[in-house]
Amino acid sequence: MKAHIEHNGKNVTVDFSKPIDISLALSDSDENPIAWYLDKPQILPVVMGDWVGKVSEGKSSTNFNNVFFNPHGHGTHTECLGHITKDFYSISDVLKTFFFTAELVSVTPELSGADAVITSLQLQKAIAEKRPEAIVIRTLPNDGSKKSRKYSNTNPPFLSDDAALWLREIGVNHLLIDLPSVDKEHDEGKLVAHKAFWNVTDVQHLNPDARLDATITELIYVPDEITDGTYLLNLQVANFENDASPGRPVLYKVEL
Repeated sequence: MKAHIEHNGKNVTVDFSKPIDISLALSDSDENPIAWYLDKPQILPVVMGDWVGKVSEGKSSTNFNNVFFNPHGHGTHTECLGHITKDFYSISDVLKTFFFTAELVSVTPELSGADAVITSLQLQKAIAEKRPEAIVIRTLPNDGSKKSRKYSNTNPPFLSDDAALWLREIGVNHLLIDLPSVDKEHDEGKLVAHKAFWNVTDVQHLNPDARLDATITELIYVPDEITDGTYLLNLQVANFENDASPGRPVLYKVEL
């Protein structure tokens, strides 16, 4: 199904029959990506006495599983500023609309000592004069091992605070990245990129100009065959009363 929408003052076409899913599925397997020193997620049938919620075991008419996971460490997730604040903010309260113009860019993080950093200059070159509502950052190299990588204690690439600040300044409200965090893994809890993007200066008493409606989505995966450019983003999340929710962001190519 094709639809015509207005984008940057122009009428463009979006083909909703060709979704591009850039999420990582949650699975009870060793192939599940893991970050933040966790074990793999668990999906287990409910057991009540001799009753097991699994059809294949012959004692249940339904499969009836419990799922144990952490949204931040076990796959694609979308978080709000409640991730870093003393007061509680829920992603379900923050994210109220779900379609946004998005720019997909590919960036090779720059080496800085033992770190690999995405810089403001790199993003400025990639985005140029475009001002999308969302940015999707694919880091290079982009091999398929990202879909099952174990990130704990590997010092993955991250976003500089200047880069996060620049995205905020140009009006990007939704930041998506194929890394476990926009910040350095071991940063003494500074979280400078999170704070710069959300404009949080005091996590104990939230400043009035903090960006309550901005989100960060981490641990996505964008296959190589998806070209950089302009897309319509459907930012899907589960309705969790939590700072973060597992997510399934989907892109649709914009036909100019």
